[in-house]
Order: sequence, then C-alpha cells, then structure tokens
Amino acid sequence: MGNTEGAALTIATAVHVIQVSLTPVFLLSGVATLLNVFSTRLARVADQVSAVSKQMETAEPDQMAHLAVRLTQLHRRSIALDFAVSLGAAGGASTCATVLTLFVGEAGSFPLASMLFITFGLAIACTLSAIVAYAVEMLMASRRLRDRVNAGERTAIRSG
Repeated sequence: MGNTEGAALTIATAVHVIQVSLTPVFLLSGVATLLNVFSTRLARVADQVSAVSKQMETAEPDQMAHLAVRLTQLHRRSIALDFAVSLGAAGGASTCATVLTLFVGEAGSFPLASMLFITFGLAIACTLSAIVAYAVEMLMASRRLRDRVNAGERTAIRSG
C-alpha cells in the first residue's frame, strides 16, 4: 500500500502543478492576442508609410512639408508599436518562464517561490507596459484622425 499512496501523492502533486500553471497560460493566450493586434496595427502603419513615400515622389514642394510631417507621425507610431511588441513578447517569455519554473520547481523540489514571483511579476509588468505603449499609439492615430476631421470642417466652412 505504501507504493500506491506514494504514486497517488505524486499524481496529485502533478495535477496541482498543472492546475496552477493554467493561470499563466491564460495570460500567455491574452498576450498572443495582443501581439496579433499589434502586428496588424504595425502593418497598417507600414502601408501608410508606403503610400506617403509614393506620394512624395510626385509631390509639389508645398505638399512635401506636409508629407514629411506625416512620415514623422508614422515613425512615432511605429516606435510606440515597437515598444508594445517588444514588451508583449517579453511578457509572453516571462509567462513561459513562470510555467517552466513551476514545473522545474516541482520536479526538483527546489525552493523557487522567489523566481515565480519575479517571472510572473515581470510578465504582468511587461504586458501592462505593452498595453500602455499600444494606447499611446492609438492616441497618436486618433489625434491624426481628429486633425483630418478638423481640417475638413475648416474647408467646408470656407466653401460654404
């Protein structure tokens, strides 16, 4: 009976580790979704850079300054998205490190509680920072949209 109890205890411990590791895995799923959103936004910015660059080839001198400002705005947005992607990837890697630490800690009976706090804390901090960087990029994009709407309203008022 002693062997049966030891085996049951090992299985119970393994099941517990797997259950505990599900929380970081859900975070990892969310981070992956965020990275997909970030890459889609980055592709849109890249498309806009291509369009503005093509316009610059045939632009009049008075339009060049406007297009150069637009490229600067797109560059800033791409930097914010670069930060979001980098931080999101770091958050995902930290989440994976957390899960790995759970398994290694249980398999080797190492006292890795501090490592768990560090890796999961880093995952949360990086994910939160990625969301903040994404929010900054979204604000830059929406500001550009509001500027275009305001310019259209001024043109409509002058025409009307």
